[in-house]
Amino acid sequence: MVGADTAWILVATALVLFMSLPGLALFYGGLVRARNVLSVFMHVYAIACLMSLLWLAVGYSIAFGEGNGYWGGLGKIFLFGIDANTVKGTLPEVLFFAFQMTFAIITPALIVGAYVERISFGFVLTFSGLWMLLCYAPVAHWIWGGGFMSDGGIFGATGTRDFAGGIVVHETAGLAALIIAVMLGRRKVDNKPPHNPGYVMIGAAMLWVGWFGFNGGSQLAADGGAAMAITVTHISAAAASMTWAFWERIKYGKASLVGIVTGTIAGLASITPASGHVTPVEALLIGAIAGILCQEMVNLIRGKLRIDDTLDVFAVHGVGGIFGTIMIAAFGAGTWMAQLGALVIVGLFTTIVTVTLVYVTKVLVGFRVDAETEHAGLDLAQHGESAYDHNS
Repeated sequence: MVGADTAWILVATALVLFMSLPGLALFYGGLVRARNVLSVFMHVYAIACLMSLLWLAVGYSIAFGEGNGYWGGLGKIFLFGIDANTVKGTLPEVLFFAFQMTFAIITPALIVGAYVERISFGFVLTFSGLWMLLCYAPVAHWIWGGGFMSDGGIFGATGTRDFAGGIVVHETAGLAALIIAVMLGRRKVDNKPPHNPGYVMIGAAMLWVGWFGFNGGSQLAADGGAAMAITVTHISAAAASMTWAFWERIKYGKASLVGIVTGTIAGLASITPASGHVTPVEALLIGAIAGILCQEMVNLIRGKLRIDDTLDVFAVHGVGGIFGTIMIAAFGAGTWMAQLGALVIVGLFTTIVTVTLVYVTKVLVGFRVDAETEHAGLDLAQHGESAYDHNS
């Protein structure tokens, strides 16, 4: 084990957890009506707890076990055979487990943004747990765990390049979010402006800081590669923030706080798969394009397609991750066959698993809250508590 690598990944693990708790919770919570903010906090917090337990029980083994090219098997359930002295690369394996656990937390937590304000809590937990095990963990194995899309697999010596989760995290979560939004239907209550843009900015800033661990930690070493990943991450986020605000100013006459920080997230999602493969100038281009591309996708999905992906998960995370994955090939750091092929395979797999799980989970625990609950807000109806005046 290398001490510097271990020290860095210990920090990176904390940073990625910080992205969910409290970063994503605040980002999403500020965007909804005041009467639903605690339900959003509850969704993200409960998902973090449940995914941690499921990752220990079987998720890590499926993703990073030594099975075959399609799944990792059950040899590492409950970290069987792994102790403080077991090594994976230059790291204690238990630390690698913990670092990857934070990814397994935030991926289903991202989907929360698609169904807030109208979903039952039972569905949130049941679907999220099943989806992490049956969709996220297998895809993680295929690309990161030595599976059939990694180097030497179906795409040849140079397999799929996804440094920190453009496909594994953002494509899967984005597509699942879009599918659930379509199956769930639009909100019955008229959309209102975000109740607390300050929460949104604070949450986005936390996500930005945490993303240094997300991307820089994916180098799994304290070296120049990690430093470059952090640098290009920051440049892409800054560029996308500015182009989002600039495009808003041109189209609507004003640049909003919620807009500029949403641009930040678009830039971060877009650089994620490419952060270990591009230069700062290439990152600048990725971010600059992402700020406009993702904003236009928001307008397309909300306006023209009228899909109520409440907090724009697919337009920002899904499209951003897909775009960044394609740009790896555009800049010559990966092959077109591997990048596009993986996007198609994972997209089809995610669609099939998500649709199936929605139908199964609906039967088991229900799906959407009733109209009265939706109007009154989920905080009181689902959780028996409230933080705000419910006239807001």
